Amino acid sequence: MPPVLADSHCHLDFPDFADDLPQVIERAQAAGVTRMVSICTRLDQEPRVRAIAEAHAPVFYAVGVHPMNVGRSPEATVEALVALARHPKMVGIGETGIDLHYSADTRDAQIESLRVHAEAARRTGLPLIIHARDADEDVARVLREERAAGAFGCVMHCFSSGRALAEEALSLGFHLSMSGIAAFKRSDALRAIFRDAPLDRILVETDAPYLAPPPHRGKRNEPAHVALTAQVGAELFGLSLEAFAAATTANFERLFAKAAAWAPQEATA
Repeated sequence: MPPVLADSHCHLDFPDFADDLPQVIERAQAAGVTRMVSICTRLDQEPRVRAIAEAHAPVFYAVGVHPMNVGRSPEATVEALVALARHPKMVGIGETGIDLHYSADTRDAQIESLRVHAEAARRTGLPLIIHARDADEDVARVLREERAAGAFGCVMHCFSSGRALAEEALSLGFHLSMSGIAAFKRSDALRAIFRDAPLDRILVETDAPYLAPPPHRGKRNEPAHVALTAQVGAELFGLSLEAFAAATTANFERLFAKAAAWAPQEATA
């Protein structure tokens, strides 16, 4: 049997999976991926993401407004996120964050949206899921300020930023999530950041359908491929795949405690 893994971040509602989602989930389970968190990036898309989680036992979901959708879709409110978090398979707040690569024009609104999501994470006890691109200083500052206002868990999703943001996030007690980018040939600096981080703060993810690791780079990514990223992580930490998988799965279960505690009989119709 393959080692047990969790894909902490994927997008199973995207059109890329419309034709074969049941088979995608089956392949993930065959590869040892027993839990997947499918991320909703717009509040008006929450029903379809929720429906996937309700239909498939290994799938959980998180809800937020992606920073690239801020100002272009319904805005998140603390009250709306708290209400959505009552669902037994809704296990995270986000993804949220700041993206100045594609959406610099909405920077101020993105910062305000991030603060809304952070407050929802505090109120619900669910982890905050952060997207950061070309915005390391802003993200570090806002997370530092929000963490000072009250505790919450947090994962830096698909971490590919600089060392300073990694160190800031780790100092705040947050997690770094390793995606297929860590397996790319030119990612030596990123691999060094992960190698120097505490093992108990590392998660793995696919961000499927994006960022497939070799040998699938350039093709559709899917949750089964998180095992390939985990192999890279194991090599970085000098561990067997089994040991690295066990460590990152334990980290996932601590951070996404609601997913770890879920039992099938709790599923809604």
